[in-house]
Amino acid sequence: MQPRKAIARIHPRLAVVAHDLFMVWLAWTAVNAVRWSLEGDVVPVSLFGVPDLLVLAAQGLVFWWTGLYRGLWRFASMPDMWNILRACIFGAVAVAITLFLYNRLHQVPRTVLAIYPFVLAILLGVPRLAYRYWKDSRLDLGGGAGERVLVLGAGKAGEALVRDLRRERRYIPVGFLDDDRGLRGARVHGVPVLGPLDQLPHVARETAAQMVVIAIPSANKAQMRHAVDVCEESGLPFRTVPRLEDVVAGRSAFNELKEVAIDDLLGREQVQLDWTAIRTRLSGRRVLVTGGGGSIGSELCRQVARLGVESLTILEQSEFNLYAIEQQLRRDYPDLLLRAVLGDCGDLATCEHVFADARPEIVFHAAAYKQVPLLQGQLREAFRNNVLGTRTVAQVADRCGVDGFVLISTDKAVNPTSIMGACKRIAELYCQNFARQSRTRFMTVRFGNVLDSAGSVVPLFREQIRSGGPVTVTHPEITRYFMTIPEACQLILQATVLGEGGEIFALDMGEPVRIRDLAEQMIRLAGRQVERDIAIVYTGLRPGEKLFEELFHPQEQYVKTAHAKIFLAQPRAMAWALLAAQLAQAEGAVRDFDEPGLQRILEQLLPEFAGNQATAGTVINLRPA
Repeated sequence: MQPRKAIARIHPRLAVVAHDLFMVWLAWTAVNAVRWSLEGDVVPVSLFGVPDLLVLAAQGLVFWWTGLYRGLWRFASMPDMWNILRACIFGAVAVAITLFLYNRLHQVPRTVLAIYPFVLAILLGVPRLAYRYWKDSRLDLGGGAGERVLVLGAGKAGEALVRDLRRERRYIPVGFLDDDRGLRGARVHGVPVLGPLDQLPHVARETAAQMVVIAIPSANKAQMRHAVDVCEESGLPFRTVPRLEDVVAGRSAFNELKEVAIDDLLGREQVQLDWTAIRTRLSGRRVLVTGGGGSIGSELCRQVARLGVESLTILEQSEFNLYAIEQQLRRDYPDLLLRAVLGDCGDLATCEHVFADARPEIVFHAAAYKQVPLLQGQLREAFRNNVLGTRTVAQVADRCGVDGFVLISTDKAVNPTSIMGACKRIAELYCQNFARQSRTRFMTVRFGNVLDSAGSVVPLFREQIRSGGPVTVTHPEITRYFMTIPEACQLILQATVLGEGGEIFALDMGEPVRIRDLAEQMIRLAGRQVERDIAIVYTGLRPGEKLFEELFHPQEQYVKTAHAKIFLAQPRAMAWALLAAQLAQAEGAVRDFDEPGLQRILEQLLPEFAGNQATAGTVINLRPA
């Protein structure tokens, strides 16, 4: 059976080679015949002789050299036609050289060498295009029972999508809609451009469309929202193609149709990074990520693994999260030297063992508790993990001569009103001031909410909608900053390159999003109507929760950096002896479970914290202009 399968695979290729060599002979013979027929004294043209064999050999070698037989007739396109023309021109040169060496081009007119490649290109290209047209026509005729689809966007993505849809018997593209006036009345693969996007409801009725596909992967947030609005107005189900960055990163296939997600509407312009500098900083280095199984930590691990580090060590106290990220990285990066360690970063013995074994050069400290309402009643655990855990990792990193230490912080550390925010602010203060005592470059990166992180509002809303509601929002006017997890991690890597030690980098989070609008949009994306199908209930601000979040403290004078989306906050100095003494007292209070003592230490280290607790929800948004 195996020889038969091999013959079946080879046979079509042999037929193509035979066809092309026949066309070479036909083009060479026909051009010669026509050329000599114009002479008064007719010179007989042999149908097959030694010169013809040399022409076939020279042209055939050029066909093989240019990769002509790697393409398939079924998918012949303009790049294939260009490759054919290139092969024919190079072939004519090879034929001229071969015949010159054989008989000094005896009885070979120069006009034949000039005309032959273009005739041959036509003889090779037309059958390929005809075959593809015939196959596409058969698919079109066979797909009459498919779902009628309108495509928003007649650009490259729309063209490629229609080409793929026409191979699927389930779909029939009936028209494009595009705001480009120059495309009105045009046809793409035989599918007409019927008008601008705003005419979708009318065009949908006229064409009896059953589904809409948004094929604008490069659309910004405003364009995507407009496209979704007209889709919702039409009343038809709609899908979208993946964004370009998701395709490049391997998170989606180009021709994959997916439901519009909330991050498609909250997405921002693609971040432009200095990948050369990032690779130079991280490639070949030993990297440690604490909290590497969490939302930010796991994405940092994926980004770092792609950059060709020498080794990656993950310290994570959640067994399941550690197992999940380890399995993914071993599958996707089998050559990566990976260590997965189950343990608490606040455990000195664990940290010392991990650092001694992995000898990291760069540390990303992403381990932290982050649930604001829950931590309001868990002061001891919040302080132990978010403050003392950071101190432990930082001290061990300093003793082991780590080159760079990056603390992942939050906008809730600015003018904190919550236990979580206050603890992260003290962790920032410690790293800022410890940088002056150490040769290790300590940097802090501060940003707001990330979409779809564990415990965030987006998965909560999604689950509430799936359960039939209601969707709970704390306050009608509450706003938050959002960015995607990959974008946040990429900017963290960029900040690592910019930092020299002691800095606080704040990521430009864009415009704040009103949570009520977010909830309404998610309800509509789920195909439901606000209030009619899913109610929105306002529950009031939770303990420690702000109405608005901030990225900078009023006393932190921020400046721009070399990257447009990263700002540098000037650190606030603090007496190192006082800070060290207060943390030593806090360590004793944690050991004794003395939460009132911890509360006093918090208020001494952060005088603004006591006042802010009484005025949570009334702070002013201080986002940089």
